[in-house]
Amino acid sequence: MDEHPAISDDRQPTDYQPGDRRTIALVDDDRNILTTVSIALQAEGFATRVYSDGEAALKALNENPPDLAVFDIKMPRMDGMELLRRVRERSALPVIFLTSKDEEGDEEAGFEMGADDYIAKPFSLRLLIARIRALLRRSGLGTPEDIASGSPEPGPVIERGRLRMDPARHQVTWEDRPVSLTVTEFLILEALAQRPGVIKSRNQLMDAAYPDDVFVDDRTVDSHIKRMRRKFKSVDASFGAIETLYGAGYSFADG
Repeated sequence: MDEHPAISDDRQPTDYQPGDRRTIALVDDDRNILTTVSIALQAEGFATRVYSDGEAALKALNENPPDLAVFDIKMPRMDGMELLRRVRERSALPVIFLTSKDEEGDEEAGFEMGADDYIAKPFSLRLLIARIRALLRRSGLGTPEDIASGSPEPGPVIERGRLRMDPARHQVTWEDRPVSLTVTEFLILEALAQRPGVIKSRNQLMDAAYPDDVFVDDRTVDSHIKRMRRKFKSVDASFGAIETLYGAGYSFADG
């Protein structure tokens, strides 16, 4: 197959056992990208499902959720932003956005809506596959090979006043009421809740939530914090446990 201009084929194949296959959903109106990425992921041991528009993808994702999804932003009928908004109404599915260089404003909006990561086009297949593996590890869905390569075991249950976090089950409750967090939101909150009252800088929170090979800027953490606060306030309007120290970072108030 001819190389698509949005992709460079510099991947390095890795063998996986059939029982370890994770399913990746790809949503993009560019069929060349769908085909190229799908073939590359299958060569790496993943199962794939492909959708050329958001409407078809939404129904399938709700009925038979994959382990992770990759959404293009610009699509007809239902774009990636709307698809993510609809998915987040009922799921914490790990999601990576594909964006174009002229869509930088969409990146912040995507993070505020609950995207876990983004990759700008043109992108390399090796980079996309690395990001997918990293996000699966963060989700607790890495393969045995990924785990052996250094993915940490889930930490113990954290109880801080009205907050309870169970990393092994990726479950969060506030006053015994469930709060659905994305993988990235969970890791940021876990970093804060592990040491109540201690100010964590944006860089420290990014280090906790993202692997070393992923670069994100300050506004990414801010966007995740804003979304988390909205989620907690939906179950407790007086929620104020995530505190901001302007110019320094964030802390968790144990209470």
